[in-house]
Amino acid sequence: MPLADYFPIWDKLTPAQQNKMARSVCQKSFQKNTMIHNDSMDCMGLLLVSTGQLRAYILSDEGREITIYRLFDMDICLFSASCIMHSIQFAITIEAEKDSNVLVIPPEVYHQIMEESAPLANYTNEIMASRFSDVMWLIEQIMWKSFDKRLAAFLLEETALEETNSLKITHEIIGNHLGTAREVVTRMLRYFQNEGMVKLSRGSIEVTNINKLKKLHNP
Repeated sequence: MPLADYFPIWDKLTPAQQNKMARSVCQKSFQKNTMIHNDSMDCMGLLLVSTGQLRAYILSDEGREITIYRLFDMDICLFSASCIMHSIQFAITIEAEKDSNVLVIPPEVYHQIMEESAPLANYTNEIMASRFSDVMWLIEQIMWKSFDKRLAAFLLEETALEETNSLKITHEIIGNHLGTAREVVTRMLRYFQNEGMVKLSRGSIEVTNINKLKKLHNP
């Protein structure tokens, strides 16, 4: 996929800058559940998602995870190039949620062009601002929204992403996404089942009343 498709400011780069970026890019493939980046790994570079699905999450000292955002086709991941973003002071882990193909721009190349090009620097700052908005939205949800509404929203999002009401997902994985214990997820899902919104079986959840979930999520 052409780099121009990822960068709306591509035409504002000089031909030399375009060529330098295009020559440096490489393609990588990651299998589902592969860890792509964390704070103990070398700075990989800028990730451009061609196909697949990536998950960015933070990990507490106690080992609890919480998803801060996901990346899909045509998305750009800056945090894998955190070595060029000196303002980032917290550790983010990125993993492949599905088999994924990505383009990788080396950090030194991207950083050099970004220093030369105001349009690229501005666009990079726009992406960063968007990601931090995602983080602030998540904090707001955790602080002010009850867990049943957050779980309903997650199930609705999953059915839309997977294009099915039958989800192959464990309670532990849901807990990792939402930053809570598996037992809390299980209790709430059992309540959802008693209310006729879902049907539970080992390793899967079937959404049986999507309208009721929507009403719970957004009354």
